[in-house]
Amino acid sequence: MEKINELRLTVDARSINEGFCRVAAAAFIAELDPTIEELCDVKTAVSEAVTNCVVHAYREKPGKIYINAVIYGNGTVKIRVKDAGCGIEDVEKAKEPLFTTMGDERSGLGFSVMESFSDKLTVRSKPGSGTTVTIEKRILGMNYGRR
Repeated sequence: MEKINELRLTVDARSINEGFCRVAAAAFIAELDPTIEELCDVKTAVSEAVTNCVVHAYREKPGKIYINAVIYGNGTVKIRVKDAGCGIEDVEKAKEPLFTTMGDERSGLGFSVMESFSDKLTVRSKPGSGTTVTIEKRILGMNYGRR
């Protein structure tokens, strides 16, 4: 696939930056003329991925969130949200709906939400080295067929 455009963004892992990352992702894909539904899907998936970094990755120390988004010639957007935090011991277990390591404080639906709003979700993690969530979404957009 031919790479059309790329975004690299680094922010502090603070909850105040979640909204900024969501809007940055939406602005980045605007060139594809996404439908409102496609735009909301991407914003929601990115929001959940960033929130996971803020809440889970850096529990006892400050850290960074690294976002890399790429638009490909076929209208596919691939967004990687990465942290260098504590990592996930068992990714498959963490992806189960309602599973959480935070007790009653969290719903345990983050990965389920990301999966439902993307075409493909990949989670790679290593305890002590961080986690990378890759969200893939095909944007058909309002002008699909005219590209």
